[in-house]
Amino acid sequence: MNFRHLLEKHKLPRAIFDDVKAYLEEGLLLAGGCIVDATIIHVPPSTKNKDDKRDAKISSTQKGNTWHIAMKAHISVDAKSGLIHPVR
Repeated sequence: MNFRHLLEKHKLPRAIFDDVKAYLEEGLLLAGGCIVDATIIHVPPSTKNKDDKRDAKISSTQKGNTWHIAMKAHISVDAKSGLIHPVR
């Protein structure tokens, strides 16, 4: 706390943050991103395939307080251009 109070006494926090912001804006600050949606695809309660083995893509997942046996699909969209990335 002593260090914090010393910074505040000399009004340095704003100057430090302004310097860091300027440094990041020179090329390190990311100005874009992508939007990711994880969708739950419901499947029948039996998770076994024809060989009577569990399918690796099917698992149990919790959404809120409810458990589901499902597959997950992750879809991402470029925030700036709106282009859809491959579905995983």
